[in-house]
Amino acid sequence: MKKVLILLAVFLFGAIQAFADDAADAKAFFNKYVNAANTYSTTIPDFYSPDAKIIRQVVKPDGTLVNVSTNTATYMKQLKLGQATARLRKYKNAYRNITVTKVANGYKVSAERQPTGETYWLKTYQIVQKQPNGQWKVVEELMQTKEQIFLRYAK
Repeated sequence: MKKVLILLAVFLFGAIQAFADDAADAKAFFNKYVNAANTYSTTIPDFYSPDAKIIRQVVKPDGTLVNVSTNTATYMKQLKLGQATARLRKYKNAYRNITVTKVANGYKVSAERQPTGETYWLKTYQIVQKQPNGQWKVVEELMQTKEQIFLRYAK
């Protein structure tokens, strides 16, 4: 009986350690993404799965929320167009309250983000997944924005 309990304890410790390692890796991946985004890196597309679900949640002036979804390819085109302007404006995002939670399809990295020059904080999350080759990819992303221009893409 003692041996069974010891084996069970070792197994549970290993499972907890694997979860902790993957959660730490997911957070490190998010931090690399933030650095790449804030330095206008051309590697941003490499962070995303080709079929990632991208959601921009527009916060309207009255406080209501409108979700605008797009595919990865369209998002990357929009990102490429916006990077030049962002670089000129020295636009960056600061993040706080970063948490990592295990979900069915990976790890959910949630945070609050503050765009350059603003006093408000917006919600954001990425669901990241470890690929068979060991790389991490964003498979879903929600980012709140107050940019009303995104409403023209709402369906």
